[in-house]
Amino acid sequence: NCCLNHAVEIMARRNVLITGCSSGIGLALAVKMAKDEQERFKVYATMRNLAKKDALEEAAGHNLGKTLEIKQLDVCDEQSIKTCVNISNAGMGLIGPIECQTIDEMKTVMDTNFFGLVRLLKEILPDMKKRKSGHIVIISSVMGIQGKLSSQDVLFVPSGILFNDVYAASKFAVEGFCESLAIQALKFKLQLSLIEPGPVVTEFERKVFEDGMKMDLSAADEETADMFTNIYLKNYKQIFQSLGQSAEEVAEHTVKIILAENPPFRHQTNTLYTPMTTLKYADPNGDLPIDIFYKMVFHHDKVFSASLNFIKLLRWRSRKSFDLGKSSSQ
Repeated sequence: NCCLNHAVEIMARRNVLITGCSSGIGLALAVKMAKDEQERFKVYATMRNLAKKDALEEAAGHNLGKTLEIKQLDVCDEQSIKTCVNISNAGMGLIGPIECQTIDEMKTVMDTNFFGLVRLLKEILPDMKKRKSGHIVIISSVMGIQGKLSSQDVLFVPSGILFNDVYAASKFAVEGFCESLAIQALKFKLQLSLIEPGPVVTEFERKVFEDGMKMDLSAADEETADMFTNIYLKNYKQIFQSLGQSAEEVAEHTVKIILAENPPFRHQTNTLYTPMTTLKYADPNGDLPIDIFYKMVFHHDKVFSASLNFIKLLRWRSRKSFDLGKSSSQ
């Protein structure tokens, strides 16, 4: 009976193919699912450059080669996708004044963050529709994860803030694309969910910040350059330290949505960030969120900074209390 039960569990295991697993949310999610105590997932963790697999191998530990396998996949290369699927958390950030960004840089962001998702879906959606079974989970962030092809499989794929114009556009494209696709998915009995984190503290964000610090601002006017340097970059780290989640927290939310009996179309992982996102839906004209963010940045920057520090203190005290409680219970 024990052998039979184990065999049934293995047969019901969900195959999940995740892109962008060299770091960040992709790595955290791949490891969390591979280490699932009930072994409900077989993870195919992919990355564009296999030379960067050391961190994943170390984190996977003894699960490597058992519940987790590492594969090569580049969401900007159709042949790479076909090769991998026949046997996806890729993302690119771009911050700064648009005057200082080239059209090629902008195209690369859109190609990775939006068309990367489209390429993956073109490859696997026909089979999902044919079987009328599957769950598409979109992480509306810089990471995308894609599930393989069976009735138990899950598909993940990669989400307006000041000086994030092109990056925001790529994520808006993903959201609009998925809102449209969700209607068709219902007809084929497919589930579709959008995971919407706020700021996430990862190596990706650190690199984006470093690139921003090194940006050549000579093409921008003096006021815009000053705004980017002394307002945006100055508050960048503080925002992430106050409001940011870890990749592991986002991974935990994502797994819960995957396993939910009736998963929602949208799920926000960060309650601290929710009031900011609800502003968009509070005013049909769209003026309210723009006006509030403008005043926060340019008129009440000291209040905004003080609020971030207060939130940071509350979160620190909450974690401290939790840690103390945990240790005393032991």
